[in-house]
Amino acid sequence: MSSPPNTPALSVGLIGFGAFGRLIARHLAPHLRVLAHDPFLGADAFGADAVPVDLATAAACPVVILATPVPALRAVARAIAPHLRPGALVADVGSVKVVPAAILREELPAHAGILATHPLFGPQSAHAGIAGFKVAVCRVRGRRASRAAAFLRRVLGLEVILTTPEAHDREMAVVQGMTHLIAKVLVRMEPLPSRMTTRSFERILEAVGMVRHDAPEVFAAIERQNPFAPQVRRRFLALAAELEAELDAERQPASPRLAVVR
Repeated sequence: MSSPPNTPALSVGLIGFGAFGRLIARHLAPHLRVLAHDPFLGADAFGADAVPVDLATAAACPVVILATPVPALRAVARAIAPHLRPGALVADVGSVKVVPAAILREELPAHAGILATHPLFGPQSAHAGIAGFKVAVCRVRGRRASRAAAFLRRVLGLEVILTTPEAHDREMAVVQGMTHLIAKVLVRMEPLPSRMTTRSFERILEAVGMVRHDAPEVFAAIERQNPFAPQVRRRFLALAAELEAELDAERQPASPRLAVVR
């Protein structure tokens, strides 16, 4: 991969070029020069939206976006730490925020700003564009959060929700945790009816379709890396079991009617 000697001021380093990394590059490319690094891809896999570079070059950009699975985040943070410029802003885009925020605080130098973000959309739901979609933004360290939020709002047309990692994960334990859990169960129940369906059932199938092809790491992060997910999941399953018990209790055997013969 090439290593441009002079990284422009309006460059963003993108670490990870999977499905979500490609989505990021597509929407940033019209506004910024995207310098991308992914050790698992060859140079010809990056297309027109990103310039393939080595890790050090991507990490030397003023803004660095980590589009990597949560389990790999600590190793990536350690790898980029020596190359970060003073005042650089590092942002992750994972589905959970408490764990990534803690990792980045521990592994990145004090001179680097940290922004924990979660775009509340993905390649499936945003195939026609991202304007109007929501993004959660958590300021972890530094003073550039407001500028980043303004770019997301004014340039990309996103609805920015300023929050904290803890508040984010509490809500996502329900919003994403339940969506993905129910979708996983329904996929295992397939084949599902497709001819005689209601609009409400079709909406459920649409939701399943949006997350069906997510990488396994996404589901694992949502259910295992969110500290609030186990409690929500247990409550959901307990209430489902409670409802099943109520339905079983209401089911009474029909009393046979005796015919009277005169």
